[in-house]
Amino acid sequence: MNSFANRLIRWQKECGRHDLPWQGESAYRVWLSEIMLQQTQVTTVIPYYLRFIGSFPDIAALAAATEEQVLAHWSGLGYYARGRNLHKAARLIVERYDGCFPRDFEHILSLPGVGRSTAAAISALAWHERRAILDGNVKRVLARHGGIDGWTGERKVEARLWEQAEKLLPVRDVAIYTQALMDMGATVCTRARPRCAHCPVQGDCAALHTARVELLPTPRPRKDTPRRKAKFLLLQYGSEIMLEKRPANGIWGGLWSTPQVDGGEESNYLLRNNMRISRRTEMEAFTHVFTHFRLDIQPVLLELAGKPQRVEQQGCVWLELKDALGAAIPSPIRQILLTLQAAQRAD
Repeated sequence: MNSFANRLIRWQKECGRHDLPWQGESAYRVWLSEIMLQQTQVTTVIPYYLRFIGSFPDIAALAAATEEQVLAHWSGLGYYARGRNLHKAARLIVERYDGCFPRDFEHILSLPGVGRSTAAAISALAWHERRAILDGNVKRVLARHGGIDGWTGERKVEARLWEQAEKLLPVRDVAIYTQALMDMGATVCTRARPRCAHCPVQGDCAALHTARVELLPTPRPRKDTPRRKAKFLLLQYGSEIMLEKRPANGIWGGLWSTPQVDGGEESNYLLRNNMRISRRTEMEAFTHVFTHFRLDIQPVLLELAGKPQRVEQQGCVWLELKDALGAAIPSPIRQILLTLQAAQRAD
């Protein structure tokens, strides 16, 4: 029991996480958790997962839902393409596989939003197949243990890590081993302040024995993060707020939002839509960070003198503030609406 895999399996049984709500569940629930966990931490995912399962307990229920219903449950979790792809995949599973989650690896890999590591994780955890995974946490564990230099997003470095992942796979207990790798990266071999003294494979960890734990994996080459600016218009008439559906492509695709304009376009927007303002209030500006840029947001509350008969954008709705908060909206819009709600309650 001295191999890398066996040490991890033993550690998992004694010290790993055993109370995650998707553990020991169906392939559908494992799939859902794996999609939600992409670039998102477990503590953030759990309440979303539980609410999602409460509304869509199986593939048939998810496939029967509208995209808007799915995105409303995804609102605040970010990376909304994941939710749209999950919905598309559920409908595809109903169409191709009679609503049963596919067992064949290539079939899983063909689902929208599923890559090699995600497909392998589903196969290993749900079907106990011998498949190697390589998510962000696992890359860190293997890079440190094997002393593999280089940014893990670089193709040749990733190829070396895949080779290492395949080489270390055990013959048995693959599901336990797979969970062990995930738990190790999340709780022991962490990005900052790793708990090396508690690591079951510290004895032959190359990074530890060459004092490079803090240096591996090699950080992504730094680039200046671009900044953009946007003004969001909170158009209010009485107790209602206007929301418009964003285009399917681009950030927050398919979600509901308040109208977004460039700095000098506010007056033109109001003029085009024949909107008369009785009161204008600039709310506190803030910055929302995306993966590749930072967006400086200036919310502006515009109380209308009358409700316009039409607006230039199709797909606009007027909702009570509490109903707007329940719609499929991105987290910055939710933040703006919650600030508005708090201010109105304080009046």
